Amino acid sequence: MAPAVARRVGSEERVVQFVCVGRVGDLGPGEMKAVKAGRHIVGIANVEGGWYAFDDTCTHEEASLTEGELYDFIVECPLHGATFDVRTGSVESFPATIPLPTYDIRIVDGEIHVATEPRERL
Repeated sequence: MAPAVARRVGSEERVVQFVCVGRVGDLGPGEMKAVKAGRHIVGIANVEGGWYAFDDTCTHEEASLTEGELYDFIVECPLHGATFDVRTGSVESFPATIPLPTYDIRIVDGEIHVATEPRERL
């Protein structure tokens, strides 16, 4: 497991655990894949040189989002076509109405590290 870091959530500081899920070279620009981060299945995406981590399960019908398509910052569910922004988890089109949880992600010495718990929604 990668080192933990402290993160402020509101007025509270919490320790966030990270896990290494692969290397930067494993995922080219415009690609995404599902990884295990703690007890969660998380989608990671490489978009325009940025790295994003989001819950891999569609909030509409529980399909794997990484089995769908990635259009720039938008991931499309393969089941019914709901779309989400990988940066924020926000719903971009129906039938989904509930945003995706997103995760902190960082690159350390060429390794991709993802938080084992989602970010808090403010």
